[in-house]
Amino acid sequence: MLNSENIETTLARLPDFTAIKPADIVAQFKRLLAEQRSKIRGLARHPEQCTFESLVPALEALADELHRFYSPISHLHNVADTAELREPYKECVALIAEFASELDQDAALFACYTHIAAQDDFPLRDEVERRVVNNALRDFRLGGIALATDQQAEVKQLRSELAKLTTAFEENLLDATQAFRLHITDLERLAGLPASVITMARENAHSDGQTGWTLTLDLPCYVPAMMHLQDRELRQALYRAYATRASDQAPADAAGDNSQVMNDIVGRRQTLAKALGFGNFAELSLATKMAPSTSAVVDFLHQLADRAKPSAARELDELKAWARTHLALEDIEAWDLAYCSERYREQRFEFSQEDLRPYFAAGRVVDGLFDVVAKLFNVHIKKLTQPISSWHEDVEFFALSDGAGDTIGYFFLDIYARAGKRSGAWMDECLVRWRSDAGTQLPVAYLNCNFTPPQNDEPALLTHNEVITLFHEFGHGLHHMLTRIDYRSVAGINGVPWDAVELPSQILENWCWQREALDLIAAHYEDGSPLPAQLYERLQAAKHYQAALQTLRQVEFALFDFRLHMEYRPGFNIQQLLDNVRERVAVATPPAWNRFQHSFAHIFAGGYAAGYYSYKWAEVLAADAFARFEDEGLFNSATGSAFRQAVLEQGGAEDAMTLFKRFRGREPEVEPLLRQAGLIA
Repeated sequence: MLNSENIETTLARLPDFTAIKPADIVAQFKRLLAEQRSKIRGLARHPEQCTFESLVPALEALADELHRFYSPISHLHNVADTAELREPYKECVALIAEFASELDQDAALFACYTHIAAQDDFPLRDEVERRVVNNALRDFRLGGIALATDQQAEVKQLRSELAKLTTAFEENLLDATQAFRLHITDLERLAGLPASVITMARENAHSDGQTGWTLTLDLPCYVPAMMHLQDRELRQALYRAYATRASDQAPADAAGDNSQVMNDIVGRRQTLAKALGFGNFAELSLATKMAPSTSAVVDFLHQLADRAKPSAARELDELKAWARTHLALEDIEAWDLAYCSERYREQRFEFSQEDLRPYFAAGRVVDGLFDVVAKLFNVHIKKLTQPISSWHEDVEFFALSDGAGDTIGYFFLDIYARAGKRSGAWMDECLVRWRSDAGTQLPVAYLNCNFTPPQNDEPALLTHNEVITLFHEFGHGLHHMLTRIDYRSVAGINGVPWDAVELPSQILENWCWQREALDLIAAHYEDGSPLPAQLYERLQAAKHYQAALQTLRQVEFALFDFRLHMEYRPGFNIQQLLDNVRERVAVATPPAWNRFQHSFAHIFAGGYAAGYYSYKWAEVLAADAFARFEDEGLFNSATGSAFRQAVLEQGGAEDAMTLFKRFRGREPEVEPLLRQAGLIA
């Protein structure tokens, strides 16, 4: 049982964001790294005397100390970026890349782990302990421990350069996104735009010292604008700006161009992979994933494309025919797709995403999410009112407790868009669960979204898609917070193969479509009335609307990413590869000046390089796992407990396929995903 000492220890270790001074960060970090290097040398001085007990807990303590320093700095860079923070952050990125490479190539440390694995009692150790050691030995090999000294130096240099380049890509994209402002003085040009977005646009203009309305490329503005703006010229201007961010097609005075940055990133990844003995970076990527081979990934993606493409072609032809008849559009351009699709949805299903907004007030949705999680996994969530250091007044802090009432984790919730915050939605680790002689440090998560903030004394109202996004990220959060593993290197999301880590997030999305769950989530923000049966039926009827097109879009991204990291060589034409992939799988081709790849942060600045396929791979797992809930009951407590115990609590402590089979009783099948996507009956 977790006692008050665990809670006090955890809360005392939360970051003090107000105490972070950008000017002091680098010097403090260098001192910390120097201390860690000294301590690690001491631990590994006599490898032949090392035991699991003498080495691993001490290294876990050092890893936790390092994370607690670096994590809040990285988090601030993502949610409250400033000019003062950027340079210290970039220097820290380079320092931590250098330090990580040193550890991966530390011969004495490798000898310690090798000695531990060679002991007679090693096969008899706890499964978790064996996995900690085996993962470490694998990471040494992937870090270049077996290479000659000059080759090790090359690997270190490549990793350092990659850390700087991925940061540059991300900063160019953020700057390009936030620099764009489209000022409008005629309200009639905003016809069709939801009232909440018009209000936000007016506030944007006001913050710029102007009257009128200002449209931006932030998703809470851009997405509804592309779906609802009747003014085709405005849609085209927004689309062009969004599709050419940080590229050679952007205006001459725009923020940095990612063209060379992309080539530099992928080129160095290929060089790194070959230095480590792999044929390409895609092979290196799969060394820590579920997928057995590069051919298995490509075949999987082609299989999905072949299943979806005929249906996608019919969906597009149907949309074009409808647009010709009802909107007098002979040709649907890229900036018309979302607009026409939404108009057709409204006519065909008598339903729009905007119809649902009044029923999805952010506060009610968050409370409903907590109710769903409580019914599924017997955990309870309570907002803490005690002062907690934060980075913005909108941020809330919550405690998560189990059925016995014991606190087992915490999370920061930051769901609104604002200047200085990167786009998208994500979960990150603040503190990782870990047990030491002092007790158990409880896990703490950062949960981040970019929804439209409350306006005019009214609550923030979400679309159904945004509700799904919130559930998705909270699934990641549960994976982090519900872990029962006491070694931080395999606790929560750590040690989980990247193509399995989306299972908890994607399975939780399913409850956003179920009446039982929607009754907990949805209520009209003015009178509290439930979601009308007719509106729910229309939501269900539209569930598979353009599902094949959406499937192809994800396959296009995944195949481009994977082939790029398999085939790249000096002088490679990235645009030509993307065009080739589109020719193979797509039914709708964007304009020649579209530079989607220049803003593909998932693979150029995130963790999805040669791994974007993971979304579809894990979707197979999630759809099949959810099928058990469909068979046994959406809120069947025994099924929820089985999923919690088999997947959420285990983190990376066991093989991902072993954990899936423990829950499902067999290996995953693709049919549930095809049914969910409407590709089979």
